[in-house]
Amino acid sequence: MTAFRAALLDLDGTLLDSIPDLAFAANAMRVELGMTPLREDVVATFVGKGVDNLVRRSLAGSLDGADPEPAEFDRAREAFFRHYHLVNGEKAVVYPGVIDGLKHLRDHGLKLAVVTNKPTEFTLPLLQRTGLAGFFEAVVCGDTCARRKPDPDQVLHACELLGVSVREAVTIGDSLNDAQAGRSAGTQVLVVPYGYNEGRDVRELDVDGIVDTLVDAAQWVALWNQNQNAAKTGS
Repeated sequence: MTAFRAALLDLDGTLLDSIPDLAFAANAMRVELGMTPLREDVVATFVGKGVDNLVRRSLAGSLDGADPEPAEFDRAREAFFRHYHLVNGEKAVVYPGVIDGLKHLRDHGLKLAVVTNKPTEFTLPLLQRTGLAGFFEAVVCGDTCARRKPDPDQVLHACELLGVSVREAVTIGDSLNDAQAGRSAGTQVLVVPYGYNEGRDVRELDVDGIVDTLVDAAQWVALWNQNQNAAKTGS
């Protein structure tokens, strides 16, 4: 085992509660298409596998909704993007412990990256508007690589950008997508319990630890590194 040199963090549901903005855009899309709005907590279960899946699920009003006709999907996607651009970051809230947790991770010498399925055109403005952009040396979005989470491509790409091996990185997220991406790439994996995870309990996930906040994640990382350093010195 080796000490961590980098932390790769999910965005929606881990760093930010962005459901108010996403739900507004999804419901504005539905109303524009002649449909009734959905409850915000229902839309929250649709988040995690990228915007296109969010659009499909919001159209169907179901986590497992059937694929719409291509023309219907294209119209819905255009409407969602248009509405989301208007509100992206307006009501999104940084979760408690995130700022302190990021500071602690950075103080422990870790390089930080965002790894998200959100498209670049929404991710970068959102990080700027919420004051988080300055913490990260790399940002890997849903359209950065050929495949996105739960595939490992984004995690591997983030490690390359930061100049670390996967064994020197920990993936921190809130969902099955994060856990599978980190695990298949070869990183250690931590999850927080307050995110979305498509309505599922994070205790079902294959992870190395569940941490209540990013402050706890930073403490977990610090203890891990302390133990690795002690093992190397034989103390």
